[in-house]
Amino acid sequence: MFILFDDDPVVLREEGNSLFKSGDLQGALCRYTQALKLSDSPSERGVLYRNRAACHLKLEDYTKAEADASKALDADPSDVKARFRRAQALQKLGKLDQAFLDTQRCAQLEPKNKAFQELLRQLGTQIQQKVRNPLSSTDARVQQMFTLLLDPSSQPSDRQKAAQNLVVLSREEAGAEQIFCNDGVKLLHKLLESKQEEVMLSALRTLVGLCTGHQSRVSTIAKTGPSPLGMERLCAVMGSEVEAVPLAACHLLEVMFEALTEGMKKDVRCKDAAILPEPSRELRAMLRHLLDMLPAPTVSGPGRDSAINLLVKQVPRKSLRDPDNSLTLWVIDQGLKKILEVAGTIPEISRGPPLTDNTHMSCSVLLSKLYDDLKGDGERENFNHLCEEYVKHQFDSSGMENKLRAIQTVSVLLQGPSDVGNRTLEMSGVMDTIISQCASKDLAHQQVAVEALIHAAGKAKRASFITANGVALLKDLYKKSENDGIRVRALVGLCKLGSAGGTDFSMKQFAEGSTLKLAKQCQKWLCNDSLPATSRRWAVEGLAYLTFDADVKEELVEDKQALQAMFQLAKAEDKTVLFAVGSTLVNCTNSYDVEKPEPQMVELAKYAKQHVPEEHPKDALPFVEKRLAKLLEAGVVSALVCMVKQESPALTEACRECISRVFLALVERQEDRGTVVAQGGGKALIPLASEGTDVGKTKAAQALAKIAITSNPEIAFPGERVYEVVRPLVSLLRLECTLLQNFEALMALTNLAGISERLRQKIIKEKAVPKVEGYMFEEHELVRAAATECMCNLVLSTEVQKLFVAPGNDRLKLLVLYSGEDDERLRKAAAGTLAMLTSEQPELCARIPGTTRHWLEILQALLLSESVDLQLRGTVITLNLMQAERTLAQQLMESEALEILSVLAKGGAPEQASVARTAKQCLDVAVEYGLIKNNNSEGDKGLATGP
Repeated sequence: MFILFDDDPVVLREEGNSLFKSGDLQGALCRYTQALKLSDSPSERGVLYRNRAACHLKLEDYTKAEADASKALDADPSDVKARFRRAQALQKLGKLDQAFLDTQRCAQLEPKNKAFQELLRQLGTQIQQKVRNPLSSTDARVQQMFTLLLDPSSQPSDRQKAAQNLVVLSREEAGAEQIFCNDGVKLLHKLLESKQEEVMLSALRTLVGLCTGHQSRVSTIAKTGPSPLGMERLCAVMGSEVEAVPLAACHLLEVMFEALTEGMKKDVRCKDAAILPEPSRELRAMLRHLLDMLPAPTVSGPGRDSAINLLVKQVPRKSLRDPDNSLTLWVIDQGLKKILEVAGTIPEISRGPPLTDNTHMSCSVLLSKLYDDLKGDGERENFNHLCEEYVKHQFDSSGMENKLRAIQTVSVLLQGPSDVGNRTLEMSGVMDTIISQCASKDLAHQQVAVEALIHAAGKAKRASFITANGVALLKDLYKKSENDGIRVRALVGLCKLGSAGGTDFSMKQFAEGSTLKLAKQCQKWLCNDSLPATSRRWAVEGLAYLTFDADVKEELVEDKQALQAMFQLAKAEDKTVLFAVGSTLVNCTNSYDVEKPEPQMVELAKYAKQHVPEEHPKDALPFVEKRLAKLLEAGVVSALVCMVKQESPALTEACRECISRVFLALVERQEDRGTVVAQGGGKALIPLASEGTDVGKTKAAQALAKIAITSNPEIAFPGERVYEVVRPLVSLLRLECTLLQNFEALMALTNLAGISERLRQKIIKEKAVPKVEGYMFEEHELVRAAATECMCNLVLSTEVQKLFVAPGNDRLKLLVLYSGEDDERLRKAAAGTLAMLTSEQPELCARIPGTTRHWLEILQALLLSESVDLQLRGTVITLNLMQAERTLAQQLMESEALEILSVLAKGGAPEQASVARTAKQCLDVAVEYGLIKNNNSEGDKGLATGP
């Protein structure tokens, strides 16, 4: 088993010191942190904290610098370096008085230290300026902002500027503390009452600065009693009609939730290191207010969507490995009926809370998330029971309005936790009512029933039932209804039933050509700008089902107007179309998973008269490649990028997976990767590789790998983004992934490792080195060679070199043996790694003869190779061995290597110049050792063996 770090804290500290001196601050920080985890000595820990504080100072993270320097002083109050570093951090944080006291103490301990005297002078000047000009201090700036904002006679422009300055101040710890301590929350409450959008936004953004990572402030602000704000007021702000305010309030509440949930994971729960009570009570109080918002008629549609979005993000467990789903159970107990109340609201029919086009879809996502977070049959049965109870209560109540609310609730459940939806659908009378209301004269009733019928056709057995009982009704609605909204929904129902066979060419519900006719009508409606966006969205839903048919795929990609209309819808505010667009594109690009049965199994199935799926002729690779080219030409990448940016529950994990699949298909051809990167595809893939289903993350990571292999990673992922690519690539180095995914990840990591030491450190930090070593033993020769190439670049890092230097391992032996393999690519990688290691770590040279008795033969084979690259690697290794030890040089000169080097030193073709030069250096070393001597008689320079 290989390890990445030494287990000796002293060694790690020394490594950190070396990295700090060389300017690699992140690397040094990593070593000091690792050493702190291993060290039990209080004095050693004090030194490590002091050194880490120096890193934080250089990185301009002054809050952490102050904290680490304080911990160093706790271990050793006489540590003058730690006290000086704390003084520097305090100065940067604006805490001049405290900084002055620390510096004064340093000067008392070392009166002749010029750095201490200089800092004392600076602090004295700054404190005097603060006294002379109060407006220069943080306290005074905060007071000045407050005065301007509270003065009704101040100019609107001045008040707006003051509000913006408060936002800037709140992002600094000193400024945030002053705002909070000077009754700033009361003022911010008054600003939120102003009803002026810009002022309200500034107040909310200031609160974000106050709450970020600070549990104690969050707890104070969230409490309804002592706080002038409280969750009730914040929820009211989020539910307001002012356009941008609900989103800003939602972001504030998200920051507050994160501060509390982080507090539940830590002993020290805020920046001021105060130990606070368990925050779960405050967390549940905040969630209760969100749940109360859902059915409230005073809350705006966007505000309600924001509340649902927060519940989606904050309630379910982030990982199913976490055993605690108590928050989900609490929300189901306290709020499931409220969620179902919103789900069953029909704005056109009944009085109820205002909704947006996205609300029902958001409810479906929330219900699905809650259901998926349940752990056992008992918990799921309780969820089912509560839903059935609610639907039954509505359905059994008098009046058609209540029955329609029940049907609408079933529709939402079918789009979310479909198992629950199917159970409610099977309740007595529900399906019959849906069928009967499809023929209703009331358009609103008819619309609710048709939508429910469409969602009910999701299961194969349900589709067969509706095909037998509802197709005639849907056809009648499609042909005879005068309302386009009803017609398009009926069309989608027919599309869904017509595609029940999926991609199986032999399983068609309708007659030949019917699906193509339906698709043409969907495309026609999609391109009709006079139709409402909701109706056009339903046209995309229809295409999502019909594009299982390859004829429809071909028809759609040829219609550039329809494609661009679909892409415009994907970029619009109605987020409910996202999954339909993603599904359509997955079908058109054939990026769904298809398991091709073995030929023998097919023959057996035919013999047993079992059904065998058939592939459509137009799903062959040449057709798919042409479709991909058409989609790229129509602007599919920009649409996908916009879809990824959407902050909405409608961007579900399944939707993310669809987008990831399409991106992977688009980058399959090397010549298309530049187009994808140029239009923002590389940037969009990074979040897709970190969030979503396991399949979706893997597909996105593989797409990133393909881009990183053939493009310059620094151009494809500029700035800090290139470091975000590492983790997704390392995630492909798993046994669960295919060999192709392993291979492409190794190739991509090889390119990244060759760029900079910082990137190599990032790869090491993600624990990739042991995985790369594991793949060096892979049977598949391409994967084995790719892993060795990756190691060749990783050994540029001193940390990886030390793994080879460490005693008791066979890493060096493996490289020597691989240098003698038949696979030229593997030989180049292994010999290149050996050349680098023997150059950087000369002590390894003496170990090479002990790796295998054939080492000399392997080295000579490299020198005699027809490949110039292998010759060069061989001569470099030889030179390193000879320079390392005279005994090694003697062994080489007593072998056939002398003759080979003599021939190589004479040169030949221009491309062999480097080989000749290195061979000549080898011979010169031998001459210096006195192992051979020059023979310059008759003007010729020859060689003769010496004593």
